[in-house]
Amino acid sequence: MPGMGTGLNSNDPTVVSAFHAQLVHQGLIVLAILAVLAFAWNFLRSAQLRRAQSGAEPAAGIPAIPEPAARRLLRISFGLIWIFDGILQAQASMPLGMAPQVIRPAAAASPTWVQHVVNAMATIWSYHPIAAPAAAVWIQIGIGAWLLAASRGNWSRLAGLAGVGWGVTVWVFGEAFGQIFAPGLTWLFGAPGAVLFYCVAGVLIALPRRAWATPLLGKLLLRALGVFFVGMALLQAWPGRGFWQGQLAHSASAGTLTGMVQQMAQIPQPHLLSSWVNAFARFDAAHGWGVNLFVVIALTLIGVSFLSARPRLVLIGVLAGAVLCLADWVLIEDLGFLGGVGTDPNSMIPMALLFVSGYLALTRSPRPASENVVAINSTSTLSWRERMRVDPAYAFRSVAALAAVGITVVGAAPMAVAATNPHADPILAQAIDGKPNAVDSRAPGFNLIDQFDRAVSLEALRGKTVALTFLDPVCTSDCPIIAQEFRAADRLLGSDSSRVELVAIDANPRYVTADYLRAFDQQEGLEHVSNWLYLTGSLEQLERVWSSFGAQVQFAPGGAMIAHSEFADVIGSDGRTRYILNTDPGPASEATRSSFSVTLSNAIRSAMGS
Repeated sequence: MPGMGTGLNSNDPTVVSAFHAQLVHQGLIVLAILAVLAFAWNFLRSAQLRRAQSGAEPAAGIPAIPEPAARRLLRISFGLIWIFDGILQAQASMPLGMAPQVIRPAAAASPTWVQHVVNAMATIWSYHPIAAPAAAVWIQIGIGAWLLAASRGNWSRLAGLAGVGWGVTVWVFGEAFGQIFAPGLTWLFGAPGAVLFYCVAGVLIALPRRAWATPLLGKLLLRALGVFFVGMALLQAWPGRGFWQGQLAHSASAGTLTGMVQQMAQIPQPHLLSSWVNAFARFDAAHGWGVNLFVVIALTLIGVSFLSARPRLVLIGVLAGAVLCLADWVLIEDLGFLGGVGTDPNSMIPMALLFVSGYLALTRSPRPASENVVAINSTSTLSWRERMRVDPAYAFRSVAALAAVGITVVGAAPMAVAATNPHADPILAQAIDGKPNAVDSRAPGFNLIDQFDRAVSLEALRGKTVALTFLDPVCTSDCPIIAQEFRAADRLLGSDSSRVELVAIDANPRYVTADYLRAFDQQEGLEHVSNWLYLTGSLEQLERVWSSFGAQVQFAPGGAMIAHSEFADVIGSDGRTRYILNTDPGPASEATRSSFSVTLSNAIRSAMGS
């Protein structure tokens, strides 16, 4: 029958089109924000120039203080990475692919409590596949733009804190705490989660300027990374975790690393890259013990060099670490962002940026001259008008930072609203069944009996809005789902449900007596739904009703079940059909069931209004 067996794939054109339309709509809002703030900056700048030309204000006497090289590296590089991640979130497969292919699998091997936490976000994403990915796009682009625009001052420190806040959210819900609670934790696969390094960078950017004035911050960062590398080396060397074997003994199964690399090689990617990854998988399968020994030694030596905090040793560690990270990023992590649902370049690039910035902070920390110390202390007490006078770039930084905040809010606000809505976006039902078909025709009449043997006619229901469908009382697949969707739609109507009748008509030519209908109601918990009517009659009466409504009912091949049309008519209180909906439940996930319930309740409300 039409519509039976329909499912959703990650590139469903209806959902993808709606997602891209949402991005375009929000992009226009972003452009409007940028235009308004550009006008504001131009006004402020013009006023500043007029005052300077008139001699009303003396020239600025506070010297400019350059941003420390280590901080500048973190701010610019992570700003660009955040923007890149935001662009990745705009991929077509993100709305329907993110939750089942990324979020839930990340927590699959973790303890139950982690899965519960992560599934909360997965549910929100599944229920709101347009608002959630669109929010991720603009939040991450906004944070990246904020970091790039604000090079110093409170705006810059706030940008770092914004990166920390969103980074923690992604690390917990998107990466399942970096899978640190799951077995098989290893540096090679990105432990303890890429976004955790974003958070560390955000914390460093948010530190006050005086923290960068001496090499102390660089020493602390490098020693913390040194402890991390040595700890990862010990974890990598731990026996029994499958990393010492390229191929498991007496088995055709691959070792832990070989299996992971082989899996990554299957991701859609350029042939050249997949050939490299496959070649490394074969090499590890043949030399697993040697590969793991090399990794353990390399991690240990890099960690020891960082712990020493001696510039020459640290430089060697930085160079070796950069090479090792690059090799891991290409041959094991497979760049991290391929396959259609990759959301970031994984952990190696952010990690390398951290230890390079640690080296710069150690060796190139500015030791401010006394006049610069005075400048730092002076500017911290100035009002915004005074800062504009002494620092011509202050107006631009402030306006640019406000624009970045506006971009972030464009995504965050709709997502916050969606997160409080427990019902799924109707777009899911539309992807499966299409939009409700608006009509205006007189509904066919009927005279049948309900599940309690009481006579019911459409004429007797005049004055109420009727949602009518056809159900098989002994069906064990779609019909129970459709009945529950009707029940959920009734709950969504709230007090309006008193003006609605939910009507199902028997769609089985063999089981037509009322006791089968009552058994179905009891099974589905519908016996106490006051406005639920399940109607039947003689086979001759039912056949006339099926024909008048255009419902097809027939025995499926083999006679194992009844095949029947799956649709619902929404009939107004005047007896005229207002909407016809396809009721095929498709994959029948929680999200799609909720989505159809919302679609049906919206159609009923619209019919009540008309």
